[in-house]
Amino acid sequence: MNYKDGFIKVYDVDLYYKIFGNGKEKILILHGGPGASHDYLLPLSNLANEKYSVIFYDQCGCGRSGEPNQLDNCTTLEYYVEEVEEVRKILANDKVILLGQSWGGLLALAYAIKYQDNLKGLIVSSGLSSVPLTVKEMRRLINELPEDIRKTIFECEKNNDFSSKECEYAVNEFYKRHLFRLKEYPDFVLKSFDYISARKIYKIMNGPTEFEITGKIKDIDVTNDLKKINIPTLILVGEYDEVTPKVAQVIHENIKDSKFYVIPNSSHLNFLENPEYYFKVVKEFLKSITK
Repeated sequence: MNYKDGFIKVYDVDLYYKIFGNGKEKILILHGGPGASHDYLLPLSNLANEKYSVIFYDQCGCGRSGEPNQLDNCTTLEYYVEEVEEVRKILANDKVILLGQSWGGLLALAYAIKYQDNLKGLIVSSGLSSVPLTVKEMRRLINELPEDIRKTIFECEKNNDFSSKECEYAVNEFYKRHLFRLKEYPDFVLKSFDYISARKIYKIMNGPTEFEITGKIKDIDVTNDLKKINIPTLILVGEYDEVTPKVAQVIHENIKDSKFYVIPNSSHLNFLENPEYYFKVVKEFLKSITK
């Protein structure tokens, strides 16, 4: 599908964007990480048509986007909330439907708590409202792994070093169950992984692995503020998701009249693992809020 792309200036940082479609209704996509890029979410461009435009961008310090001289200036949830607002004003200049995946889901929730008047709807895709709860759930998933893998992960954590082949193997066993359950990662997903490795944001904000969240976001919990959200909200999570259905259930219970779906036979990248189910639910939601 044809798209237009380029850079916009937000707080003196050049942010890369890509827009599919030219529909009046705007869907703004927030990628995960923190520290990934929009690339792994490109299948969501399938939502673009004559009615919907789909807007992607790489957050500060991520993907193709720039970063400030003092990188710490863009490593807080509060910064990224304001960045979303600036991106919305520049690229949409109207109310949008906000879709956040993983960390992007947390960011979308935080944005909605402050700026829901600028939203027509909210989609939280494998997102979270509480990092401590998410970590607790991930520890449960680790404890359910085969004993040898579990022990290896604990040893790697004890040494604060995941660089060995043994550690890499054990981490990948977790990922194969709870991050992506298909055999091969598509190239566009690997592109986002490459950016995570090449840039600094992921290690600063998250930590060394998906389940070892020891970075700047480790204590974030916006759950108590979710009751402020009163716009149409859709919550999606994979059956075997590393950000587990329990985490998603907490979001659902705290947002009045939200819709909640567990996507079968899928994990964290459920839009790739079970796209038929994922896109059916999302399109039904979009139809319900943009009649």
